[in-house]
Amino acid sequence: MNEIGELFRVTREEAGVSLTEASKDLDIKEAILENIEDGNIGCFKDIFILKNYISNYAKYLGIDSNKIIDDFNEYMFNYTSKIPIKEIEQEIELQNSQKNIKNEVISPYTKETKKHTKNFYVLVYAIIVLVVMVIVLWCIREVTVARATASIISYIK
Repeated sequence: MNEIGELFRVTREEAGVSLTEASKDLDIKEAILENIEDGNIGCFKDIFILKNYISNYAKYLGIDSNKIIDDFNEYMFNYTSKIPIKEIEQEIELQNSQKNIKNEVISPYTKETKKHTKNFYVLVYAIIVLVVMVIVLWCIREVTVARATASIISYIK
């Protein structure tokens, strides 16, 4: 990464462009360009944003951005492949523990919805069918009782 940053610095200085001028032209903070030239990738949280900055900066300076991105990708591969497995596992564990802590906070915007099981839906459908059957039987009973009552009243008159 230091080689890429040094290439950017040399090319920019040979073109007579100040870091402030490049920052204004690219609409990128001067500190970001300075960190790229110094090879400080640890200052960036998102590697994809850094890659975008590098690509734009290379195009601005007239350097082949595809070659620079390839060099950057190779550097990142070499850098990340040297990280011990234990450190990776510890980082995953830390992220999982932070995720669990975040799940404890209840907010209407972050609240997770509960998923119902098949048994819940079977129970709901059974209750609905039972209620419908009770209503139908009640209606049949009312119609037959009402007819019997009506016919008895009509005979009395």
